[in-house]
Amino acid sequence: MPGGKKYRLWLLLLLANCSVLTAQEPVTPIPLTDTSVKSSGQAYSIGDIIITGNKKTKPAIILREIPFKTGDEYLLQDLVTQFEEARRQLMNTALFHTVVVAAKNFEGNRINILVEVKERWYIFPLPYLKPVDRNLNQWLVEQKASLSRVNYGVKVLYNNATGNNDKLRLTLGAGYTKQISFSYDRLYFDKKMKWGLNAVFAYGKNREINYNTVEDKQVFIKNSDVYLRSFVTTSFGLTYRKAINTRHSFGIGYNAEKINDTIVSLNPTYFKEGRNSVQFPWIYYSMTFYDLDYIPYPTKGYAAQIFVGKSGFDKTINLWQLSAKGSASWPLVKKTFLNLNAYGGIKLPFKQPYFNRRFLGYGDVFMQGYEYYVIDGVAGGYLKTTLTRELFNFNIRVPPIKRGKEAQRIPFRIFAKVFGNAGYVHNPEPGENDLSNKMLYSGGFGIDILSFYDVTFKLEWTFNQLGQNGIFIHRKTIF
Repeated sequence: MPGGKKYRLWLLLLLANCSVLTAQEPVTPIPLTDTSVKSSGQAYSIGDIIITGNKKTKPAIILREIPFKTGDEYLLQDLVTQFEEARRQLMNTALFHTVVVAAKNFEGNRINILVEVKERWYIFPLPYLKPVDRNLNQWLVEQKASLSRVNYGVKVLYNNATGNNDKLRLTLGAGYTKQISFSYDRLYFDKKMKWGLNAVFAYGKNREINYNTVEDKQVFIKNSDVYLRSFVTTSFGLTYRKAINTRHSFGIGYNAEKINDTIVSLNPTYFKEGRNSVQFPWIYYSMTFYDLDYIPYPTKGYAAQIFVGKSGFDKTINLWQLSAKGSASWPLVKKTFLNLNAYGGIKLPFKQPYFNRRFLGYGDVFMQGYEYYVIDGVAGGYLKTTLTRELFNFNIRVPPIKRGKEAQRIPFRIFAKVFGNAGYVHNPEPGENDLSNKMLYSGGFGIDILSFYDVTFKLEWTFNQLGQNGIFIHRKTIF
């Protein structure tokens, strides 16, 4: 065999095997280097990019995530890096169980590429059952797992609805909140695949409402005969994504909310000036940057988000919001990783009604060890540091339901970790609350379990500066 052809065949096998081995474990990104491929000094042109396995997903959606295109030229040793980057980007779309990016064959100085994907199941009509409390720990312990504090109903989740990586959500809810909501999110609608859109509508009402915060805990009132709160919200937004890792979002919306007069008498500052209703428009801009090996549980890379919003344009509601989040992850040694997470935000002007003073303890903005508390304010932030060690990485084989079908494998990764938090919230009107306007600290250790469909279960034993400790359950999110 002539030397050139022999070299090409050897390289073809190497590139294919590297990509296949990487894709067989989609939750275990394996960094590939070019040290195993010696440079020939010869540039090769990308030929055909052949996509297989995409029964639903449009080819253009897949090609949008690949960092190379037909006609691009690379040295052979650089192709390994390009293949791994393409595989990583496609896995982070959350459209596929597995992705293979490999060299298919050579045609002179042209190299044809194979992209093989295995799609996920995209439509989930599900019964809806979710506690309304800020986290599962508060519902289980403080609310004693009360079923009266649970939303239930039907939710339809339709991912990749038209094959364009779009998401359709419809919720018909009863229980704690009587609600109907609809949302649609499409990443791209133009031919150049840079512009996307999203739309949301929700209407609901409650018989119970959190009307104040005392001793850094929410205070509720309930009336079984009348609804104490009703709301309508709608929004429309555009997204712009020129580069692979950065997305810009712009949006407008409208909110209307009304509370019972009982709430006004209990907390005249719930809305401004003792009002029992507000209606206001809002606008926002956000920039999100991801350069992570695996978004649901990163072990390498960086992410950042900046948000600027304006709610209301008169004295009734006048709020500017600015916030920033950041995440950084580094592999230290084999199977050991360091992660830093930071958040900071400010609300202007500082004098705000009660329903605009929520800060730490709501949604994904919280400090570990303070799950039973809320810390209201208008400015502040936190820093979280986590050291993780991968203990196990395995698959459980699930026999096929029908004969002739391929057996499924459910992947599991298990990590041990230690962590620490530090944070601060400024509240010019703290009232009967002690956790604002002081430094807060916490730390602990735990186990993270990563599995099918990006599900992460976190079990943590955390200690805070109040001398309290406990076991807490969380779901993992970057932002």
